Amino acid sequence: MSEQTIRFAPYEPRALEIIDTTLREGAQSSLLHDYGKYFFAQADKIDLVRALITYGVKYIELFAPTVSPQEGEDFEAIKEIRDAMIRERGRAFLLAHVRCHPEDVASAVEAGFDGLNLFWGTSFHARQHTHGQTLAGISRAARSLIEQLRNEKRDIVLRFSAEDAFRTCEQDLFRVYDDIVPLIDRVGFPDTVGTATPEAVSRRLRRLRQRYPDADWEGHFHDDRGFATINALEAVKNGVRYIDTSVLGIGERSGITSMTALLYNLFIDREEKLLEGYDLSESYPINVLLASKLNMLVNDKEPVSLTNRTHTAGVHQKAVLRSSSAYEAFPLDRVGVSESKILLGPLSGWNVIYYFLKEVKYFALDPQTAKRITQVFKERIYTMSPGIDPSQVLMTIAREEFHLKRMDIPPEYRHSLVQDLSD
Repeated sequence: MSEQTIRFAPYEPRALEIIDTTLREGAQSSLLHDYGKYFFAQADKIDLVRALITYGVKYIELFAPTVSPQEGEDFEAIKEIRDAMIRERGRAFLLAHVRCHPEDVASAVEAGFDGLNLFWGTSFHARQHTHGQTLAGISRAARSLIEQLRNEKRDIVLRFSAEDAFRTCEQDLFRVYDDIVPLIDRVGFPDTVGTATPEAVSRRLRRLRQRYPDADWEGHFHDDRGFATINALEAVKNGVRYIDTSVLGIGERSGITSMTALLYNLFIDREEKLLEGYDLSESYPINVLLASKLNMLVNDKEPVSLTNRTHTAGVHQKAVLRSSSAYEAFPLDRVGVSESKILLGPLSGWNVIYYFLKEVKYFALDPQTAKRITQVFKERIYTMSPGIDPSQVLMTIAREEFHLKRMDIPPEYRHSLVQDLSD
C-alpha cells in the first residue's frame, strides 16, 4: 500500500513529538563497534521502525541516501513497512538528516522522504574547522536552498538546525535564524557536543522565543556531561514541542536523550497531556529489542530496565519480599517491566534464602534451618569460581549437606510466587 493512495487531513502535532533518531544518530554509537555490530542491517532497521511506530512515534530520522547506496536501499524497505502500517497506526513521517548542500537535498527529495532535517554548523569551532563559511555565507546559502525547496516541494516538512547551537553566541544565532525561521516548520537548537546545563537550556530558550514567538522548537541534547535527559525535560517544561531521542540513548560519543527515559520521567511527573498517543507499556520491550540487536543487555543506567527492579542487599530483599514499594518508588510495571529480580549472593540474608528454597524450589525447611544454611552459603560464595551460578551452590548445600527434601506441590500452585528470583 502506498501512502500516496491515501488522502490525509493535515497532521496536527501533539503536545510532545518525539523525533526518534536511533537509525541515524544511534548508528554513530561506538556501541556497535564495541559489540562487533558496526552497522544496523536492513532487517534490524525494519524491526526497529515497526516497533517505533507501534510505540507511537510519528517522526523517524534516517540518513540521507548520499551516505551510501545501502542507506538508499534500506530507506525503500523502511518506507514500505511504514506505508503498510498507515491504516492501523496513522501517519508516520520519515525524515532525512542532510547537510544544507544541494546534492544531499536532491537525493533525499528524489528518494521520497517526507521531510528534511537540515543542519549547518554555526559555532566558531564549526566555521573554523569544519566548513570554513562565514555566518553571512551560511545564512545566504541556506535561505536560497530552502526557498527553492519551498517553491518546488510545498508539502515537504523542513527543519533547520544551527549545529553546535550552545557554543554559538546568541547574536550569531540570530544572524542566521533571522533569514531562515520564517521559511521552515521547526527550528533546531542542538547541544551537539553536550556542553549545556538545564539553566543554559532555559536561558537560551527564553531569548529565542522572545525573538521568534511563533516558531516551533526542536531540542537535541548530547550526554557528554550526563545531562541529556534533564536538559530535554527542561526544554519540554519550557514549551519545546519536538525532542530528538534514541532508544537506550545511543548516539555519537556518550549518546543523546533516551526516548523511554524521557517519557518515563514525564509519566512520573503526571504530564498526561505530553504522553498522548504513546504506548508506554512498550517501553521496556523496545529497549530489549535494541539491546538484542547489539548483543548486549539493557544498560544499567537506563531507568526503564530490569536492573531498576533488581535487589542484592539482604535488607532490601527482605523488605521487597513483603512489598516492592519498600525499595521501588516508581511503577515500572506501567512501562513494561513486569518482573523483579532478587539476586542471590554474599549480601543475601536468611529471609531470601528461606524464601528461595521453600517458595521457589519447594524444599521443606524451617527458619532455623534456613539461618544455618545461610551461614554456610555466605562462607562458600566467596570461594566459588567466576561463572558459577550462586543458586546452584545454594541448591547443592541444601541437598547434599542439609539433606533437604522437596515438598509435593500441586501443579496449579507452583507458579504462584510472591516474588521471582534469578535462578
